[in-house]
Order: sequence, then structure tokens, then C-alpha cells
Amino acid sequence: MAYDVWKLVHLLGVILLVGNVTVTSIWKLYADRTRDPRIIGFAQRLVTVTDWFFTFWGILLLVAGGYGAAWVAGMDPLRDGWLVWSEVQFVAAGVIWLTVLVPIQVRQARMARVFATTGEIPAEYWRAGRRWIIWGLIATIPLVGALWTMVAKP
Repeated sequence: MAYDVWKLVHLLGVILLVGNVTVTSIWKLYADRTRDPRIIGFAQRLVTVTDWFFTFWGILLLVAGGYGAAWVAGMDPLRDGWLVWSEVQFVAAGVIWLTVLVPIQVRQARMARVFATTGEIPAEYWRAGRRWIIWGLIATIPLVGALWTMVAKP
């Protein structure tokens, strides 16, 4: 029973994390396509809000549930091959997110606060947006890899 509870916590974390990463990128792209500074400013603010609300808590649930389930099942998440490999992929995605994507989001959010009122979207916002999408896709690859590894247990 305890294993099932930890596994449920783990899966809820996965749903929050992967769901938010996917949905946020889609609605941000659609907001940017409007070229309306107010809509883009609002969407950019929500990128930050949803990252804290869904991504952050999703990561916490995912990690706590995963380690809790492994502990109850008698597995060693620091030695069992498929668990280690999934953790490496998860950490790789997190490193990309923290070192590349979060700084871009912060810059874009600061710009959006200004242009939401002035109406002038600087070229740097669009360049940063392209980098955000490219690096977001790159960061998603190890995240999906970790998900596959957890399911397939190679």
C-alpha cells in the first residue's frame, strides 16, 4: 500500500511537470504570435507563475514520490542502473532549465513588464524567445528520456 501511495505522488509530479512544460510552451508561442504587447506581457507573467506553481511542485512531488517508492520497494536509487540513468537524464534537463531557460525567462519577463505598458516590443525579446523555444526543446529530450527509462526499465 505504501508503495502505491509513493508511486501516485511520483506520477502526480510527472503529470504536473511534463504537463506544464508542454502547455506553457504552446500558449506562450500562441501569445507571441499575436504580437500584441499586452497579451504577450500577460502570457510571459504566467510563464513565471505556472513554473513556480506547477513545475516547482511537480519536481518536488516527482522526487519525493520516486525516492519514497524506491525506498519502500527496497531499491537503491543511487545504484540500480535504470533508476540512476533516469536520474541522470532528469538532472540534465534540470541543469539546462536552470542555467539557460530560467535566465531567458527572467529577461523576457522584465522586458514584458515594460513593453506591456509602452507597446514597444524590443528585438531582443524575439531573439530571447527563439532561444527559449530551442533550449526548451533540447531540455525536453532528456526529460522524455527519463520518462521512457522509468516506464521501460531497460
